[in-house]
Amino acid sequence: ECPLCLLPQPPEAFPTLASCTHRSCRACLEQYLRIAVSESRVQVACPHCPAVLQPADVHHLLAEPALRDKYEEFLLRRLLVADPGTRWCPAPDCSYAVIAYGCAECPRLTCRREGCGTKFCYHCRQPWHPNGPCAPAPLAPSLANPAAQLVHPEDSAHGETLAQAEAEDVKVCPRCSAFIMKINDGSCNRMNCTVCGCLFCWLCLQEISDVHFLSPSGCTFWGKRPWSQTRKILWQLGMVLGAPMVISLVAGIAVPVITFGIPIYMGRKVLAGGPGRSSLSGCQQCLCVTNSVLLSLFVSPIVTAVTVGVGMPLMLTYVYGVVVLSLCR
Repeated sequence: ECPLCLLPQPPEAFPTLASCTHRSCRACLEQYLRIAVSESRVQVACPHCPAVLQPADVHHLLAEPALRDKYEEFLLRRLLVADPGTRWCPAPDCSYAVIAYGCAECPRLTCRREGCGTKFCYHCRQPWHPNGPCAPAPLAPSLANPAAQLVHPEDSAHGETLAQAEAEDVKVCPRCSAFIMKINDGSCNRMNCTVCGCLFCWLCLQEISDVHFLSPSGCTFWGKRPWSQTRKILWQLGMVLGAPMVISLVAGIAVPVITFGIPIYMGRKVLAGGPGRSSLSGCQQCLCVTNSVLLSLFVSPIVTAVTVGVGMPLMLTYVYGVVVLSLCR
């Protein structure tokens, strides 16, 4: 039986995957891959585990040549965007890439695709400008709201508002410049580009690590905008000045909670019993609960000491290391 469609299938309908040992029928896997490739997802995981499917398995399962070509194109693009020397042709409807090394001194590049031949700049990646400095990249046409281009002069303020709202919903990946749209549904600001796999912050558009939203950067996990500079500095000063009192308060609460909470929890757990607990007499049950509580009383101070001994230095290091460094900057 296929675990996805729950239909009985013959053994030959379950293809073998090189990435893991999970099995699903060919029809389900093909439909799963068709949806993934249509959504521009290159790192396609197994439907049952995080193991990434091998390209050979994807080619074997995808029956449509157009989808296989699309998957190959996405794989190639993902590889090229990781190369710092790759430059994409800015001509419309041209997805040709130029791999340019050592072109900083002579920045004029030429697209070698047949029928294109567009000349563009290595630095700003815009059409070649021989007599002027590099200009900032203009707003892409896809980011402009068509409604904002058709409004009358008296509706220009409304048109600007619409264009700004559209620009806030669509941004570019900081690594590969792919357009990414974020639905305003209350989701977090931790974004993952499906083209190049870049993990970045939606607010500051910087590549991030898992501690970005814990650092004093002004970017919040669910916020709409980064904090202002004044608010950020006031928050950091408050952390530096109030850290000793807050850390002492947390330690004062954590020590009794852990010390007495573990024995209480273990006593209740043993008292609730397991499958064979009902066969014990009342005296035996009382003895088991007493032994578990006494054992927990010896273990809980060790757990408390390790928790406080590790947690407090980490918190102090963060406040008087990372936060103070950010204030000095």
